[in-house]
Amino acid sequence: MNRRDIVRTGMAAAALVAIPVHARHAFAAREDTAKPFSFDALIRHARELSRRAYTAAPRPMPSVVEQIDYDAHGKIKFRTKEAPYANRNGAYPVTFFHLGRYFGNAVQMYLVKDGAAHEFEYRPELFDMPPDSPAHALPPDSGFAGFRFQEWNSADDWRTQDWVAFLGASYFRAIGGLGQYGLSARGIAIDAAVPGRDEEFPAFTEFYIEGADRPDAPVIVYALLDGPSVTGAFRFSMVRGLDRTNGVVMDVESSIFLRKDVERLALIPLTSMFWYGEYGGQQLNDWRPEVHDSDGLAIWTADEERIWRPLNNPPATTVSAFVGANPKGFGLLQRDRSFSNYQDGVRYDRRPSLWVEPLKPLGEGAVQLLEIPTDDEIHDNIGAFWVPAEPAKAGNSYTLFYRLHWTNDEPYPADIIAQTVATRVGRGGEPGKPRPANVYRFAVEFDRPEVMTRIPYGIFPDVVVTSSAGKIVRTFAEPVPDGNVWRAVFDVEIEPDTVADMRLYLELDGAPLTETWLYQFQSRIMTPT
Repeated sequence: MNRRDIVRTGMAAAALVAIPVHARHAFAAREDTAKPFSFDALIRHARELSRRAYTAAPRPMPSVVEQIDYDAHGKIKFRTKEAPYANRNGAYPVTFFHLGRYFGNAVQMYLVKDGAAHEFEYRPELFDMPPDSPAHALPPDSGFAGFRFQEWNSADDWRTQDWVAFLGASYFRAIGGLGQYGLSARGIAIDAAVPGRDEEFPAFTEFYIEGADRPDAPVIVYALLDGPSVTGAFRFSMVRGLDRTNGVVMDVESSIFLRKDVERLALIPLTSMFWYGEYGGQQLNDWRPEVHDSDGLAIWTADEERIWRPLNNPPATTVSAFVGANPKGFGLLQRDRSFSNYQDGVRYDRRPSLWVEPLKPLGEGAVQLLEIPTDDEIHDNIGAFWVPAEPAKAGNSYTLFYRLHWTNDEPYPADIIAQTVATRVGRGGEPGKPRPANVYRFAVEFDRPEVMTRIPYGIFPDVVVTSSAGKIVRTFAEPVPDGNVWRAVFDVEIEPDTVADMRLYLELDGAPLTETWLYQFQSRIMTPT
């Protein structure tokens, strides 16, 4: 995890209102701490916790931990030779994150074997750290901040390459098929962007880790969630496999219990960053053409509609709700895979997409999209999550079963319709004439060869477009040269400082050719030319 990863995780709280068996042994867990363990027992424990008053997670020696800033934290390295499963045949080794300024809560770690959980205790000698590191002042039982799985232990690069990490509150992330980290997921989000309320960040306080015996078998992680308003028990079954181009797939089961009423209960929350894309007005603030971890929200509705909503960096915090029972899936995707559109060595073109596939119907509710203004790439300013329709009251419980696909593309694309590949916005009007101050032009591009090449030569699809504000004054469709891309173009006449929700797709003979493009646009004052 690089500096931007750590800073963004540490800044997540601001962004979203804006981690004796001898220690020399590979399986360094104390036998005298062994206790019976099962997921059912963890669920019962979470339910019982929800009936008690909340007790904050321990924060060992805060004055010392505060000194472990980014630079000091980066110099503290877990010794991979001490990693559980490092020396076992067929295993993904586990390494641990040290406490630091941005990850001050102590998290208990257990290794599960044969139905028993053995505590893996913090010991200073598990880490390499400089002689002058503030971490030397911490006591032996301080705990860890989080953990990660390394690549298969027979791989040459397993000591330097990891594929999934849990760090900070209830955040976790995995790499996609291109080997990069990007956006994150969370166990839960409480009251994000609710006026008059501070967002609450429940945390995973205990982890129970069960290794895999072969590369195609899942590693299992159980987690206890605790916060002022909520408790929960989670089971993550995560598959990596030796073919690294496949990304990571997680099956997640969770039981969630509310201590208090919650205004916005965000289940299955995804968190990402969008500063600017090929549209918007931020380009003059930075030298790169585009900067984002994700460029759109995709939704597959229960009635088979495919929706694409390009992300915004809005002037004010905005929450959009896409109401509909039992969606077949949703996700924050990075569709733009061209390096030339980023020109950045951190390789935004390789960031994973994250798709949510409900394995148990979600019921009535809405996929909600949270967009927060940002002026830098270090802030996670995008959230997408499921919000149940019924009010979230103290005593409520929720059981979820879903699959997370950390891949290059969404796992179930529609074969019969084309996908949005670009959204462009500029001044409208007719070439050669003065450009009016309140007319904007939108050009939305769609691509899928097996769909678009079926359009007969000389035939142009119909542009079906509506806007909640303003007036559509011109529409047409055109093929983009040298490819199978078709562009839908429309002008909208709209007053300044007006918010318009737009909806568009291409159709031929009354049948849709493309997914439905949705966009929320806020007009501004332009000077006529």
